[in-house]
Amino acid sequence: MEALETADMTQLLMESQELSTMINQSREVSDYLQAKRQMEADVEAQRLLALFEKKKEQYEDVQRFGKYHPDYNHISKEVRELKRTIELMDSVQTFKRAEDSLDELLYQVSRTIANAVSDTIKVPSNNPFLEAQSSGCGTGGSCGCSVKKPS
Repeated sequence: MEALETADMTQLLMESQELSTMINQSREVSDYLQAKRQMEADVEAQRLLALFEKKKEQYEDVQRFGKYHPDYNHISKEVRELKRTIELMDSVQTFKRAEDSLDELLYQVSRTIANAVSDTIKVPSNNPFLEAQSSGCGTGGSCGCSVKKPS
């Protein structure tokens, strides 16, 4: 019996390697890598991202004292405005769209594998809408979820 389990594990690992190769050759990965290179080549985006990191450190420092820190409102506003400026840049938006598309692909693959085992297996996602569609412990207990079991 143990030899059979080892053979199945070997086959499973070989198949997962094939799946990862297919994912790496997908349009989503290609688009993601291209968008990432373009964002990294965008001098203004890189300047603002570096500035954002510095501002974020300042923000974390004032967060320790919260609204009682004399610079709390000023630093908080600067961080929000800078974040919004970065988010509106074309190269950043293109990268975020490509990242979301790749995340969706990875989620769907993970969801397919999880569902093949059980409908109640949780699959994490960076997209709250996807998590809401499939979240829950599956018991309908104290967490308030209710997952229909197939009839």
